[in-house]
Amino acid sequence: MRLPLLTLTAIATLFVAADAGAQTYDPKYPVCMHVYTGGGGGFGGGGGSYFDCSFTSLEQCRATASGRAASCDINPYYAFDEPSPAPRKRHKKVH
Repeated sequence: MRLPLLTLTAIATLFVAADAGAQTYDPKYPVCMHVYTGGGGGFGGGGGSYFDCSFTSLEQCRATASGRAASCDINPYYAFDEPSPAPRKRHKKVH
């Protein structure tokens, strides 16, 4: 009885400890600004970054990012307007 209980506990621990990856890109906007946050040098300085996907053009994003530790990128999850496929022709059945 101990072995199944220990195995179950180990599996549960792995699931709890695993990172939950949140979506960092908003698919409603075509451009994202990647902002780099502080981090003071040295060991354990921390730091990090986040994405602000609220821009409709690279120029708009670059103007906002100017003077900041940030860069602008095309949103890989944005659903760009793709041309729709040509409608299929229906053939009449001939009897």
